Amino acid sequence: MNRILALAAAILLALPAMAHEITVGDLQIVHPYIPQPAVSAKTAGGYMAIVNNGTEPDRLIGVESDFAAKSIVHESKVDAGGMGTMEHVEAIEIPPGQTVNLEQGGYHVMFMGLTGPLTKGEMRKAVLIFEKAGRVEIEFEIDPPTGQGGHDHDSHSGG
Repeated sequence: MNRILALAAAILLALPAMAHEITVGDLQIVHPYIPQPAVSAKTAGGYMAIVNNGTEPDRLIGVESDFAAKSIVHESKVDAGGMGTMEHVEAIEIPPGQTVNLEQGGYHVMFMGLTGPLTKGEMRKAVLIFEKAGRVEIEFEIDPPTGQGGHDHDSHSGG
């Protein structure tokens, strides 16, 4: 039995971590990641889940990073005519007892003016700024490219 447990533990330790998270106060930030953009890309989108385990709402009001000239919170929408748009939002409400997903096609962090390429497997530091929880240091994992084409963030000037 001990050999089976040891073997299982060795297998689990050998597997790469598929997700990472950080907990600060009542907030839990789950797997912040950036799909690897093209080497020549000047922009990238950042995604994660934010869980509020508390009894009071909080709001994500800003983002800072040292790998982009500008880091802001955006929301992607599709209007009644089917046209996709993206706009800067001042804050994202994180209701108590709920999870807000920052994901493709919705809320996301927009990194504009990348200072260099983002390489799959890297961890890139950033700071999420919350109204109540304050400054929360996180690391975005550079995940494999999505291959879905995504949005043309380079032509977006909002924010």
